[in-house]
Amino acid sequence: MKYRVEIDVMPQKALLDPQGKAVHHGLEELGLNNIESVRIGKHITLHLDAPSREAAAEETEQACKKLLVNPVMEHFEFEIFED
Repeated sequence: MKYRVEIDVMPQKALLDPQGKAVHHGLEELGLNNIESVRIGKHITLHLDAPSREAAAEETEQACKKLLVNPVMEHFEFEIFED
């Protein structure tokens, strides 16, 4: 079965996010002062063929842990859709 996996990778909450701080400052400079904070991450879409949703989840976990995410600095969440 074919699946589409949407992965969101964000910095750990305990870590500073310099890119987010820079964007927040830029938004304030544009007069957008109601925004309290900004955190910048990445979004990854995978298309894969797996025998089941559970197998797709396991393959996604392995991809994230082995390559896509730095667990010291980032955390991830993903959602699986039938493609």
